Amino acid sequence: MITLRNITLRRGTKVVLDDASVVLQPGEKVGLVGRNGAGKSSLFALLTDRLQSDKGEVDIPRQWAVGEVAQNMPETDMPATEFVLEGDVRLMAARQALADAEAAEDGHAMADAHALLMDAGAFDAKPRAQALLMGLGFKGEQVDAPVNSFSGGWRMRLQLARALMCPAELMLLDEPTNHLDLDALVWLEAWLQRYDGTLIVISHDREFLDAITKVTLHLDEAKLHRYGGNYTAFEAMRAERMEQQQAAFGKQQERIAHLQKFIDRFKAKASKAKQAQSRVKALERMEKLAPVLASADFNFEFREPVSLPNPMLMFDDVACGYEVDGVENIIVRGIDRSVLAGQRIGILGANGQGKSTVVKTVARMQRAMGGKITEGKGLTIGYFAQQEMDLLRPEEGPLSHMVRLAKEVSPQAREQELRDFLGQFRFVGDMVNQQVGSLSGGEKARLVLAMLVWQRPNLLLMDEPTNHLDLNTREALSIALNEFEGTVMLVSHDRALLREVCDEFWLVSKGVVSPFDGDLDDYQRWLLDQSKEAAKAAKDAAKALAKAGKSGSTAAAAAPAPDAVAAPAPAAREDRKLSGQARQKLADQTRPLRKEMEAIDAKLNKLADERTALEAQLAEGKATPAQIVEAGKRLKAIHDELESAELRWLELSAEVDAIHAAA
Repeated sequence: MITLRNITLRRGTKVVLDDASVVLQPGEKVGLVGRNGAGKSSLFALLTDRLQSDKGEVDIPRQWAVGEVAQNMPETDMPATEFVLEGDVRLMAARQALADAEAAEDGHAMADAHALLMDAGAFDAKPRAQALLMGLGFKGEQVDAPVNSFSGGWRMRLQLARALMCPAELMLLDEPTNHLDLDALVWLEAWLQRYDGTLIVISHDREFLDAITKVTLHLDEAKLHRYGGNYTAFEAMRAERMEQQQAAFGKQQERIAHLQKFIDRFKAKASKAKQAQSRVKALERMEKLAPVLASADFNFEFREPVSLPNPMLMFDDVACGYEVDGVENIIVRGIDRSVLAGQRIGILGANGQGKSTVVKTVARMQRAMGGKITEGKGLTIGYFAQQEMDLLRPEEGPLSHMVRLAKEVSPQAREQELRDFLGQFRFVGDMVNQQVGSLSGGEKARLVLAMLVWQRPNLLLMDEPTNHLDLNTREALSIALNEFEGTVMLVSHDRALLREVCDEFWLVSKGVVSPFDGDLDDYQRWLLDQSKEAAKAAKDAAKALAKAGKSGSTAAAAAPAPDAVAAPAPAAREDRKLSGQARQKLADQTRPLRKEMEAIDAKLNKLADERTALEAQLAEGKATPAQIVEAGKRLKAIHDELESAELRWLELSAEVDAIHAAA
């Protein structure tokens, strides 16, 4: 079991844990919750010995292996499957033992190493690693692609798969759902429910915590409080506990007042001096209860729109995509839908299907590749981008952003009014001038929300707005969206937010946008059915290949000796000729696609090298302000180019697979 005894932990001048104690039993699945900045990640660092406590003891069984998701972005050309396999520390140790034994030509050591490999499950390690990758959303052709060919979000998925590959008795997961879509999130939930080790997970996704945890550990005011139950149960128990604590505090205040009144009245009387002194000592011995001071909750609201055009938008055979080197790449086509005033639309679909592409097209961030989008008169769009930095300037502060925004859109405002407005979003004092590039993810998200509120939009386009928000801020966003009088189009993997806000869903899948007739539970069942069908198809294909291989082996075994082999029958020769022609035709069909894929690979490598060089230049700290600005702009451009190139590569790969499947 894990035991923390009277732990005190400081980070700089901040006390993260103050005389905190808790016991976690083997096999428990624990949700670690608390406000952003409370010290949850510091507690993980303490459990993995990256930090040492200032006081107290941390006791974890020595033989326990610990698995966690590395936060660094890997830069390697290692194939994705091999990268994930390296997460299995026992397998890697067995491989190294075999290599050492072979180098020493030690037969006994080789035998021992092979036994270790068998114990580590080396025979099926690669399929297990690829199953993890497929579950997290990687396509079949991606499982052996180089790690550095993936974008940042996909590399974090690789780090998650690598952590899950580790045969760990203790698993520490810090925001594992941030880069997952609903498909991968549902799969991860099922995987973690089957995991039989001890799990501690930090997450701001209420439904995810409810699905997998049975214990909640609340880090609040530098103390750890253990609750038996998932997040929903924790909320109920904590509310009851706070109510009881407040009642106990009130009773104690009455007792203190009574004792103090007696002391004040009789301390000067000789006949009552002894009793008065007794009350003084009782007062000193009394353990003072603290009042329940509820932390100030964050809340905001969207301003009433100036107008509500109806319909807001009309799509007429619209095609959405992106352009690379002057070549149009259409991801979604044939959109024929209307968006009406007051609608709450949730946009569903796997990553890479085109959800963000559709939203960016509506937000006027990229042009439609075909058809026509008709906007209602007076349409005002508020856009929350999945990457907040697409909307922010890293070298400027929140106040500078608001000053520029107030000049571009009404209402106009004085600086003090803008400071007061930012204060509503927790930007106070010097924070209003702090460079946005140095803000946390949650702070950047709150700044984007502030800018949206100021614009008074009547159509809100929200693309993964909760990625960096804590639970309290997510709840504030949910309330604000429900009270918003305009229209909402929402892309999110936060099921609680989708349930609370949306009353209809669009599904982006296989290049089209269609209404999804059902709720989120229906969608999750649909995802599981799709996953089962894909797994069955893969299994059937594997069986067919195995059967074909077996038939070939049987035929070879039954064949006569080489010197007795008869000349092939004319029909057999003709079959081989036709088969060769078919292969050649297939190669001719796919050659242009494969050639373009190779060119994209080269471009991805070149862009990755340029990005590494720019980041190294900035890390040296010798660049001038002008150079920093220019480098920041170029890094953003590189990010956009990488994203477009990767999407095109995936599209080409799918086309190649389709041609092979049809052959």
